[in-house]
Amino acid sequence: MTAVESRPVGVLAESPGHRPFGARAKAFVALTKPRVIELLLMTTVPVMFLAAEGVPDLWLVLATCIGGYLSAGGAGAYNMYIDRDIDALMDRTAQRPLVTGMVSPRECLVFATALTVGSTLWFWYLVNPLSAMLSLAANVFYVVVYTMILKRRTAQNIVWGGIAGCMPVFIGWSAVTNSVSWAALVLFLVIFFWTPPHYWPLSMKVKDDYERVGVPMLPVIAGNKVVAKQIVLYSWVMVAVSLSLQPLGYTSWFYTVVAAALGAFWLKEAHALQIRARAGVTGAKLKEMRLFHWSITYVSLLFAAVAVDPFLH
Repeated sequence: MTAVESRPVGVLAESPGHRPFGARAKAFVALTKPRVIELLLMTTVPVMFLAAEGVPDLWLVLATCIGGYLSAGGAGAYNMYIDRDIDALMDRTAQRPLVTGMVSPRECLVFATALTVGSTLWFWYLVNPLSAMLSLAANVFYVVVYTMILKRRTAQNIVWGGIAGCMPVFIGWSAVTNSVSWAALVLFLVIFFWTPPHYWPLSMKVKDDYERVGVPMLPVIAGNKVVAKQIVLYSWVMVAVSLSLQPLGYTSWFYTVVAAALGAFWLKEAHALQIRARAGVTGAKLKEMRLFHWSITYVSLLFAAVAVDPFLH
């Protein structure tokens, strides 16, 4: 934590009375990392359809989504509080609320704590205690294990830290069944193996940012060839795991066909990136962001198939 305290980041550029209410409201929303939460909810809701073998209780879906937003938002705010020193030095994060001073560090910490406590109570009383504990575990894992322990110490940060992003699968399943099944574990592993090849292309793009602040993302400590090879390896495992749901009896031919088609296109893009990296291509011609953008489409369509499949099974 010494690095966080070594730089006076988050000092208010204006007095509180001169900070517009609308801008302040947007800043607090930004603390929750809404785009990340969109992806988390994109995996939570389809799993609820699979667990219910059809349409789940819509109030339960709404309650789970609200609780998930509050929990993930709290984790995101804690992350910005802890990383405010390096956020001020990275181009990608230079406009975050704590860096600009639109929100003070104390306000952020109180906000993050309120969201975390509120989400846990919300899940406990409106969903079920198991989902509350899984949600709290995801929050603690992201904040403590990833942000405080792994992120600044090891290139494996995003691999193991990504476990927090897998937890919505368990939360969605437990919200419906008050239990966790093998199907939820398979989808958990899909997201686990998806996370590194999803994030490493972005890390390749903003490698200079991470290098400037001493965060050892894999592209910082290894060349593009090594990173691309790891992306391909994780991609193959991810696709293989995604195809195991039907043999286990949880899905029909529909999900399998969709998963196979999406996986084939993913592997095509991953291998194309590796070929460019092996050829020594750099800069814009490396086209690493093609895989990053496709990864979001991939997980969206794959989990859409998870939601649709129960109606065809």
